[in-house]
Amino acid sequence: MMFSLKRAIQFASLLAIPAACAPSTHSSYVSSLPKNSQTLFTESMEWMDGFYDPAAGYLFDESSATALRHETRSSAWYAIGLLARNTGDDVKNALQIISNVIDKQYKDPKDQWYGDYQKEPEEPTVGTAAYPEKIYNSWDPNWRGFIGTCFIVGLEEFGHLITPEVTALMEKSLFNATKGDEYRVGGVDTDNLYPAYTNPSLMRAFVSGWTGRRLNDSNMTTSGENYATAVIDLFNRANTLSEFNSGTYTGVSLYALTLWAKYLPEDSIMKQNGAKMIQYTWEAVAELWHPQLKNVAGPWDRSYGFDMNRYLSLLALHLWNVIGKEKSSIITKVTAMSHVADWAYGPQFAILSKFHSTLIPAAVVKKLNTFQGEHTFKSSAFSPPFDIYPRNITAWLAPNISIGAEAFNETTIGGPAINPGTFNPAIIQWNTGDEIGYITWYATEHALTAVASPKNLNLTYPYGTASSIFSIIVATFKKSRDVSSWDDVQGLTVKVSGNVNMTYSVGFAGSNGGAYSPINDFEFWNFTYTMPKDFVGTPNLVFDVELK
Repeated sequence: MMFSLKRAIQFASLLAIPAACAPSTHSSYVSSLPKNSQTLFTESMEWMDGFYDPAAGYLFDESSATALRHETRSSAWYAIGLLARNTGDDVKNALQIISNVIDKQYKDPKDQWYGDYQKEPEEPTVGTAAYPEKIYNSWDPNWRGFIGTCFIVGLEEFGHLITPEVTALMEKSLFNATKGDEYRVGGVDTDNLYPAYTNPSLMRAFVSGWTGRRLNDSNMTTSGENYATAVIDLFNRANTLSEFNSGTYTGVSLYALTLWAKYLPEDSIMKQNGAKMIQYTWEAVAELWHPQLKNVAGPWDRSYGFDMNRYLSLLALHLWNVIGKEKSSIITKVTAMSHVADWAYGPQFAILSKFHSTLIPAAVVKKLNTFQGEHTFKSSAFSPPFDIYPRNITAWLAPNISIGAEAFNETTIGGPAINPGTFNPAIIQWNTGDEIGYITWYATEHALTAVASPKNLNLTYPYGTASSIFSIIVATFKKSRDVSSWDDVQGLTVKVSGNVNMTYSVGFAGSNGGAYSPINDFEFWNFTYTMPKDFVGTPNLVFDVELK
């Protein structure tokens, strides 16, 4: 690959800078970030510093006890943070990490995982008898986007620190990742990438459009623009992301839309729509964010927990940038939170925050800071081919309580992710006096008419039968260790009505025992309602609630 004269001059200039000058580069860049973003950047980098293995040129896997195995994606994210910090051996280490990640990228075009990246350098070769290919297990196609976008942030923001040799590697890697992503067609070869799968779709379109322009590949550029058009068309229907109100994936989508708005030229449909889509998304978040509960009210299309104060969500990292760590749902002892591995995204969110903040309306920031008082919210979202019709969204927020719901009819149970553990289309949250309590419906039907209104959550199965059940997940409580009825729920009076059998069962989901297993690290109580014998009609369960 040939290098431009400009890049060669930049590289030569870098070599001429004495090592003693490196700290001033750090000072001039990191100190230029907004105050909140400086703390996000610094705290997340210091945390990852503790996992860096210089002998391997990777981070140890920080997500769990993995016997000193390494992890590829967070290592790539860390490398971009090292370029931004640029002190001591940071740049040297960053270039080593990037080279290592690219060296083990899958480069055989005959493989479905072509252009993807290893999950860990210790794993066997994907597709062998000992390590069969299994999408989202032995390989994850979304990692093309997660790693590809971070490489682009590195090239755009810190290209002057990257040697020509490593730049060439990154450009070739982005080419391979983009071509591999073109293999993805929803419903083919077990892949689920439809335009409605918002967060990887946004990244796919961006990497293709940016790389095509970088490498003068007009077909690649056009592919990215066309895919972006399909995502934008879904968004424009109601100014909502198809993957609506996810504590984690709304965070990824806002990140990807920032790349659309920041790094693409005016002739790109992504540039033309990115800022608008960010604004509308934040306006919805502002209506659903409850500053007193430090949670986004339901419904949640995909969630990694039932309380954002207890798991680390990527939306919370954006909130950290906008309103500060103390007002976000990130606790002081971040490393104690579930799903903490996503904190490795912190440096990139901080790097982009100065630009991103210019796209957030002042009225939104005000609502994020201070609870606006009792209000309702209505909207809709659409995720074909899973949704038979758009999902209708309702929510009610009042002091210290929120109720959120969506009505849907889908082809699968568990939402487009086909995962009842992350799909929360009907949920109540409140302040128990000690922490956040929650009551949420666990998906057992492919269709639900759920409506939230003041102090009320109404659940109906339009296609239910006498064999239908209502499986209700209820929080654990500090003052009620043993829960056997609704009377044991702390801080909330719950009255249940409907045409269900009013005799219900209660079971515990515990890490060390019980009738059920925890979901996303959360222990809980499960209340199960059945229908009367020989029931005919549409099953209905209604909650009327009042703060104690």
